[in-house]
Amino acid sequence: MIIVRRLTSLLKPGELKRVLWFLIQGSSCSMCSFSVNSPASRLGGNWITKFRTVRVWLKRDSGQYWPSIYHVMPSPCSCMSFNPETRRLSIGLDNGTISEFILSEDYNKMTPVKNYQAHQSRVTMIQFVLELEWVLSTGQDKQFAWHCSESGQRLGGYRTSAVASGLQFDVETRHVFIGDQSGQVTILKLEQENCTLVTTFRGHTGGVTALCWDPVQRVLFSGSSDHSVIMWDIGGRKGTAIELQGHNDKVQALSYAQHTRQLISCGGDGGIVVWNMDVERQETPEWLDSDSCQKCDQPFFWNFKQMWDSKKIGLRQHHCRKCGKAVCGKCSSKRSPIPLMGFEFEVRVCDSCHEAITDEERAPTATFHDSKHNIVHVHFDATRGWLLTSGTDKVIKLWDMTPVVS
Repeated sequence: MIIVRRLTSLLKPGELKRVLWFLIQGSSCSMCSFSVNSPASRLGGNWITKFRTVRVWLKRDSGQYWPSIYHVMPSPCSCMSFNPETRRLSIGLDNGTISEFILSEDYNKMTPVKNYQAHQSRVTMIQFVLELEWVLSTGQDKQFAWHCSESGQRLGGYRTSAVASGLQFDVETRHVFIGDQSGQVTILKLEQENCTLVTTFRGHTGGVTALCWDPVQRVLFSGSSDHSVIMWDIGGRKGTAIELQGHNDKVQALSYAQHTRQLISCGGDGGIVVWNMDVERQETPEWLDSDSCQKCDQPFFWNFKQMWDSKKIGLRQHHCRKCGKAVCGKCSSKRSPIPLMGFEFEVRVCDSCHEAITDEERAPTATFHDSKHNIVHVHFDATRGWLLTSGTDKVIKLWDMTPVVS
């Protein structure tokens, strides 16, 4: 069943509305991946489910969406990659196989091409690189692999420290970025038949759940189960990492609009956050260590010597999010948003920093929207400004994001 309606998100005064164009229902199983795949006149979407089915939805003359293809796979589906130029559909399965199909021009038929025996267990991520004719993939066997899509031959592999949950590739430099469930991001340099480890880094306290690469500005965005997004300045070579705090649940997906320099992050809480990345942001400070408040010199509760000498009860330690100093509760009783540091919500700051923060520095740099379902997967079509979301409610929603991403 397809419902067409307008849906207004929870907006702040003066904020633009988003329009929910279509809402697709009709599956009794969970969706695990999908993408937009056909011309604007007949928008279509690949939809794979955990119960072995692949469906291609087309917009009919009536304005409703109906599946033009319903294909059953030999094993439950786990992920998908679709290339609109070649209409090549690559589907990862729970048994470790990647099955490749070609869709017909009218999107009413899918023809099997080949199978890759890529992994020993569930395929977690797939990416097809048209320029090199490579199929990149990761699996629950903690292996990253890449195959030649022309010959089907395995070209190489690399064992990650944990199960990979994010995969991005830079065609120009042939660098692959792999985020895993331990919170680590690994950068590899790929050649035709071998790879070289460039570096590894971590900044999240939880596992990496999503990656997004901007090849123009050469920055990498990572989302995590710790509810945060980090922007890594790879091209600047200075190790700059900017934190963005705007979700109340794990970040499920990231998309980037290069033409407007806006980042879209979607969370398990149903929140869709549109970040303005065309502003000069600041790194969050390192939290300082101290045995006493760095404002009033009151001892913290583990500083027994100073507590004895001063005959005072030890206090609990806090940290100012703006300066990073260790402070007591009395000296950090104020709260304030610090959007340029990525804190769109109010956070703890010391009294002196609270007075120093201007109204301009408190101005928001992101807009918040409610998708009204717990988002699991996302696909963003930057050309049309359309965003597709699927949730735990087994519903696909198509959003017109042009009012906020334009």
